[in-house]
Amino acid sequence: MRALFWLLAVFAGAVALAIIGRGNEGYALFVYPPWRVELSLILFFVLFAAAFGVAYLVVRLLHHTFQLPVHVRAYRQRVRATKAREALLGSAQAYLEGRFARAESDARQAFDGGESRALAALLAARAAHQLRALDRRDLWLEKSAESGDPMHVARLVTRAELLLEDRDYIGARAVLKDLHGSGPKHIATLRLLLRAEFGARNWEEVLRLTGVLFKRDAISPALYDEYKSQALLELLAGLEHDAAGLESRWRKLSARDQALPRVAAAAARHAAAAGRPALAREILERALAQEWVGALVDLYGASAGDDVRLRIERAERWLPEHPGDARLLLALGRLCVSAELWGKAQNFLDASLSFEPGRESHLELARLFERLDKPQDANRHYRLAAQAQS
Repeated sequence: MRALFWLLAVFAGAVALAIIGRGNEGYALFVYPPWRVELSLILFFVLFAAAFGVAYLVVRLLHHTFQLPVHVRAYRQRVRATKAREALLGSAQAYLEGRFARAESDARQAFDGGESRALAALLAARAAHQLRALDRRDLWLEKSAESGDPMHVARLVTRAELLLEDRDYIGARAVLKDLHGSGPKHIATLRLLLRAEFGARNWEEVLRLTGVLFKRDAISPALYDEYKSQALLELLAGLEHDAAGLESRWRKLSARDQALPRVAAAAARHAAAAGRPALAREILERALAQEWVGALVDLYGASAGDDVRLRIERAERWLPEHPGDARLLLALGRLCVSAELWGKAQNFLDASLSFEPGRESHLELARLFERLDKPQDANRHYRLAAQAQS
């Protein structure tokens, strides 16, 4: 468009000059003895404009000639910057593709070329870490720190991630605490801190962080349950010999946490070991009311105390809701054995075998027949249990 504009302007000027020159009788006279030059006024203006253009071009040519070293230097800098930028992009691509040696090489080229030196150093550090070149990794991290403060957060996050990969949870936690103390707490860094606290076995902090991340929809429900279950298991294990503390801790849990199968099973076992069978029964009954889990049913029948008849009554009320559940029938058989209700015990165990022949039911029947002084029946069920195991 610009070229077209100038072409039209030149044509318009030529037309204007032709129109003006047709009716213009003026002239320009130059006298330099013994010479005398007379020109039409229009020709004079045309020659003057041409001379000015030539002079301008000569001056520009001389200027560019003297500035040639500067232009060459700038051109080389542009080429170097372009290559450094391409190397930085290539380093990022190679890192994502898992070509870590190439990623470090390209990052070094970008760093030497001055293209985002702090970022290039971080990419090189990550690549060197994947190559297990820990000395080079630390050197690149130092170079990143020397390249300026704008990458401060990225540098700390990178260091924390690398420490977590090396299972240095204490070091990673220290770095992340420093990061959170000097700036906002982002979701990504909170996830890293959760991993660090989990590895450092700081279970109270694990519970707090999982709650924060879950409220922000930053972790999946399955992962939330996994972290929370493991933290609660460890905390409850520490209260195994403190019945009052165990019950107090359990009462403070939310209904959702109390219904977690692993947590409920562990709490019931610890309560039974601490001499609190009623608490163990309550824990299992609440958990089973939320979700019917076979492992909890087994535990319900195996951890009976002086409340065995209460358990039998509760388990019998479950039968219409779960007909044909072999594990429930096995649990009832065990409870009846504990209550010395031999006939009911045999009936429940036989019913369990009719729905699902299994080793545990055979063993329970073998032990029952031993107590009833029926060695032939006991031996038969021992053989069947051995066959089921093999």
